[in-house]
Amino acid sequence: MPDPIVLDLLQRLGVALAIGFLVGVERGWRHRDAADGSRAAGLRTHALIGLFGGLAALLRPLAGEWSFAALTICFSAAFVAFKLRESDADKDISVTGTIAGLMVFALGAYAVLGDMRIAAAAGVAITILLAFKQALHVWLDRLTWPEIRSALMILAATAIALPLLPDQAIDPWGAINPRTLWLLTILVAGASFAAYVAVRALGQRAGLMIGAAGGALVSSTLVTAELGRRARAGETSPRAAAAAANLAATVSVARVGVLACVFAPPLLAPLWAPLLAAGGAFLALSAAASRGQTSSASGGSDGLKSPFELWSVLKFAALLGAITVAGQFIAAVAGESGLLAFAAAAGLADVDAAAVASSGLVNAGLQPAVGAHAVLLAVLSNSFAKVGIAFFSGGARYGSFCLASTMIAALAGIAAFLIT
Repeated sequence: MPDPIVLDLLQRLGVALAIGFLVGVERGWRHRDAADGSRAAGLRTHALIGLFGGLAALLRPLAGEWSFAALTICFSAAFVAFKLRESDADKDISVTGTIAGLMVFALGAYAVLGDMRIAAAAGVAITILLAFKQALHVWLDRLTWPEIRSALMILAATAIALPLLPDQAIDPWGAINPRTLWLLTILVAGASFAAYVAVRALGQRAGLMIGAAGGALVSSTLVTAELGRRARAGETSPRAAAAAANLAATVSVARVGVLACVFAPPLLAPLWAPLLAAGGAFLALSAAASRGQTSSASGGSDGLKSPFELWSVLKFAALLGAITVAGQFIAAVAGESGLLAFAAAAGLADVDAAAVASSGLVNAGLQPAVGAHAVLLAVLSNSFAKVGIAFFSGGARYGSFCLASTMIAALAGIAAFLIT
């Protein structure tokens, strides 16, 4: 029977070799047109580097710490020297290939000395970063300084301020926990910012439907208004714009459902059927309206602004806090009917804030059924508010398409709610 220790070591050396091979495939493919012998490190070399790192780590218990340090220093010096010759010949000052080779050696050693899963995951991550060089550079080129500044300011505020905020309620109704409120705000803004960056990266190459779907992850209201402007200006037909608006509404409904259920899992049971029915209706109507339609090449999200602007985040936090306190107070004073009316009104202002606030109330003790009713009413009021925006921004035809779609989706959601 094979020795378990030997099998474990062979497995670890195999992972070290695999990490080098994986990185080497990317490096070799990128320089596949180079003449033989003109590259310092390709597929075979990186595979050998990974195995060498594993063997160096394997020798450490036998020959001592100094032997491992000596092998590491010798390898690093030799590899850097060859990469310097390569860079000089190519007139290329990029250090990425050098760092990649050194990391393969380090991960090969760690695969033997540490957790193989972490080493393998890091190797895959390195390969992905190397392989997506062009896409990452395009994405970076499309970012603007205000967007980078906004993200850095919010990240700094979160990393510094969040641990300092009190982790207990500060209002008489026990609804406002500053740390929880700020964390929810950052999570919502972070999800929106990720979608915003994706839309910005697609830019003018995004089609009307893709742009509308991506933009709806940030703000379906702004997408609806922008599509209306396009329809009124003749850049696209009212029917095509309405098809894109329906797709944005589908994404918006799904987004609200995910936010509500993530922040308060008990809401999943009462929410999934009506939201699925309404979202499915919007999606089916979008597909039906888009048949045979043509549109401009640009997406329906030009009016979007970064959701990570500091002022925007602070306003969302203030709105979320106000809705949470008001909802708690109304629930205590006026009961369920007052809370539902308030949720419908709050949905006109911001459906995300209304949904997250309702989730917070459920976590604070509100019955999940009542919380689900509040979320659904917020979605319903927000959907019809966007119909009004559609009439105002895009005219009667665009608005009429949006009104008909919203009524059908609302009826589908109500029917699913009553059945379940």
